[in-house]
Amino acid sequence: MAGPPRDFYEIQERQRRRSLPLFAAVLLFHFVLLGLIGLALLATVGLFAGWGLTAGPGFWTRFLLVDLAAALIAAAVHFQDARRNGPRIILRRLQAATPDVADRCHVQFLNTVDEIRLAAGLPRVNAYVLPSFAVNSLAVIEAGGTPAVAVTEGLLAEGTRDELQAVAAHELAHIARGDAFYITLVCSLANLFETFKDALGAAAEDDGDPRRGRRSAGFPPVLFYAAVALSALVMRLLSMLVSRERELLADAAAVELCRSPEALARIIYKAHVKNAFVGDFTSSYSPLFIVPPDARDVPDTPAGRVFSSHPPLRVRLGALAAMVRKTPEALIESVREEERTRERARGVLHSYEELRRPQLELFGGADKAAGDGAAEVPEEARVWMLAGAGEGAWEGPFTLAELLARPRFSVLMKVRNTQEGVAALAREFPQVRIAIHDLARKKPLAPGRRNLCPRCRVPLAETFYEGVPVRVCGRCGGKLADSATVDRIVARREVDFSAALREKARRFREASVRNPLRRQKIESALAAGVPCPSCGFRLAARPYSYQDFVPVDKCLSCGKIWFDADELEILQILIEDRKAR
Repeated sequence: MAGPPRDFYEIQERQRRRSLPLFAAVLLFHFVLLGLIGLALLATVGLFAGWGLTAGPGFWTRFLLVDLAAALIAAAVHFQDARRNGPRIILRRLQAATPDVADRCHVQFLNTVDEIRLAAGLPRVNAYVLPSFAVNSLAVIEAGGTPAVAVTEGLLAEGTRDELQAVAAHELAHIARGDAFYITLVCSLANLFETFKDALGAAAEDDGDPRRGRRSAGFPPVLFYAAVALSALVMRLLSMLVSRERELLADAAAVELCRSPEALARIIYKAHVKNAFVGDFTSSYSPLFIVPPDARDVPDTPAGRVFSSHPPLRVRLGALAAMVRKTPEALIESVREEERTRERARGVLHSYEELRRPQLELFGGADKAAGDGAAEVPEEARVWMLAGAGEGAWEGPFTLAELLARPRFSVLMKVRNTQEGVAALAREFPQVRIAIHDLARKKPLAPGRRNLCPRCRVPLAETFYEGVPVRVCGRCGGKLADSATVDRIVARREVDFSAALREKARRFREASVRNPLRRQKIESALAAGVPCPSCGFRLAARPYSYQDFVPVDKCLSCGKIWFDADELEILQILIEDRKAR
């Protein structure tokens, strides 16, 4: 009798051996499918060449041997593709990224995974963060056998440290038990069969469309579709049955690692009641997640439980609550109390006007209070003129950065250098050519003038906003953030907002309703062509997103976003209010 597995590698080897029945199922599918295709081809050829092709002795033996050999090759390719490429496709579709070591929440996640990894005795675990507001997580085994744990930005924002430890423990329990390898393989195979089924269904609809001048699908395509649909259903049911059984075992194993069944119950409940949907995924991948992405849409009925990839919420909460001698209702109430406590603990942000009013009253004017101790960098010489629309009309003078940031600027436009007294096409000036070359490589036009506020031309200060690194202007209150990090700020609710800020957000919402084009930002604000503080490319006024029409200044070259005073806070207020509604 085989003893218990000694380490992670032996567990993975046992799971590979246990996956042989899956290979047999894939082999059977390809044997039937390729056999049907072969018979259909022979029947088609036989109409023209007679039935002598199938009348020879030993034909069926040769046919079955060829079919088996072809099925072995196809099944091996299919199986290896699911093993090697399945996890990579999953992570790529979810836009998984390595944690940002400059982000406080990401660093906490890395430390938590490392703590639980050591407790579980795992050699190495890759960590990923998914850019989603949902509360969810998953574990996969990447190519080469390296395990990986991924969590969403929503989970990092909503979960406490002990809840994050419980999530990491749950996912690493799947890995340590070998579940992650098996479930990843089953889900990848199920998704491939689903893809085949959808492709055949679309082809059958096209063939049966009279407007396309085609005949309806014949007998063999119907059999192909039936075989693929049956295989997809079997794989999906298998993945659900495997997942339901192992989720409860993983919950129990996670408690052994994190020693906090209550924290695991709380985060599972949060994921169920909040948005758990992650990415544009089919239900084939649902068993990978700690909570099914369609958790809120699955009815709590016998049919819903049969086709659900996870145990019912009440069953999971009941098992975890029994470990601490509590009822599921008591755990749910503790989640609500925690939400109320976190709401009361949020710091309050004030509007730019509220922060500047005491200084203005103290110094008696805006000019004296504007500096905030920031040393303004001397202005670059304005020696460039740009040909205007009329004959002999010139616009300017501009600095070189302002010239290149002008709307519709082109190297074929005529410019004049007042210092040199030369007028020619822009491409004929070496300064312009070098500057355009630097912009194409995301280099600043003047390294000494990098990191300046696009409004005030004073150096930006590095700071953190809800754990995310941003750069702030001490004079005008503007903020520069990377577009990839703004979603993290929006997902987190560590700060509250003053009544003045909420009033500004309300006025903005009313103005946007009255203005269907959402053109809130005054276009003349960027008429001079404001360069990006990071790369020097021209900032363009754009809405933050098609859902949230808060106008911001985006750099289309390096991906930075410039928020004028209070714009980032207004964006957060509008999104939080929409979620509350």
